[in-house]
Amino acid sequence: MKRDLKQELTDMQYKVTQQDGTEPPFQNELWDFFEDGLYVDIVSGEPLFLSTDKFHSTCGWPSFTKPVREDAVLEKTDTTHFMVRTEVRSAGADSHLGHVFPDGPPPGGLRYCINSASLRFIPFDELEKEGFSEYKTLIEAGHAT
Repeated sequence: MKRDLKQELTDMQYKVTQQDGTEPPFQNELWDFFEDGLYVDIVSGEPLFLSTDKFHSTCGWPSFTKPVREDAVLEKTDTTHFMVRTEVRSAGADSHLGHVFPDGPPPGGLRYCINSASLRFIPFDELEKEGFSEYKTLIEAGHAT
């Protein structure tokens, strides 16, 4: 049975993930949210980003230095809006997430600028219950560096 994402997602979640939309900067749930946990695709639940890789970029959207795994996201050339950018999509569900830019902090220098509407946050204390206990160690290790 095919899922009816139009019914499952909010209008903004659908616009962002299924229609390659962008939510307004500074007017989204996670742009200035910095608790420990895991960010997953709102559509598929696949792990995408760790809280330890999130940083305050002042761009108005959640920003990360890297995905949780290299194969968690796909990158595609985006030539819309009279620009050439690199779009970021989830590998499993092909959800539009946002874009990646080469103006992030060292050492990698990347800024994954991601729409809050494409993400679901799982707090550190709920990772085990949600079936993501292996990410607790990665988050703890991220604090040690």
